[in-house]
Amino acid sequence: MLALIGQSIAGVNAYNSERHDHGRPQVSYWGYLGSGHFVEGVAENWESAFLDLTVFVWLGKYLRQKGSAESRDPNDQRPLPRYLRRGNLRKFVYAHSLSLTLAALFIVSMAMHAWGGSRKYSENQLAHGQPPVSFFGYFLTSSFWFESLQNWQSEFLSVGAMAVLTIFLREAGSPQSKSVEAPDEETES
Repeated sequence: MLALIGQSIAGVNAYNSERHDHGRPQVSYWGYLGSGHFVEGVAENWESAFLDLTVFVWLGKYLRQKGSAESRDPNDQRPLPRYLRRGNLRKFVYAHSLSLTLAALFIVSMAMHAWGGSRKYSENQLAHGQPPVSFFGYFLTSSFWFESLQNWQSEFLSVGAMAVLTIFLREAGSPQSKSVEAPDEETES
């Protein structure tokens, strides 16, 4: 929450500086919170975080690495309980509720990013005498994909580094680390 508040304070100052440079009136802090500049910036980061977590949870079902604190034991190949393998939609949703919820949050964040980004992009277009873009039109711009992909790669890099580094390194007391007491021959790949 503190980072979000900090982003909003820094953001309104950056936004008003840009507006000043283009001879446009300043906006209030509260007005800024509804601007495309703020919504796009926040949603773009949430989008990448939820995509990263969705993929991490989903791939965690299939990939195994001996010694990684982010992986189950590679020798543990327990199948899904029989009652979850077949059945109705309710069982499927229950069995996959974490990845489905994270995927839904990714889609909502991506839509928020496109909504805020289209407003921000259109404002910039109009300031330069060019036509605005629609919500769906913004999905086709290089700006949208540049913003998304730069965040996606950083998220995947950080989680990938965590998964790989926990194979070899330890942090006493951290639930994300393998036990400090476990001998290397039990935890190495």
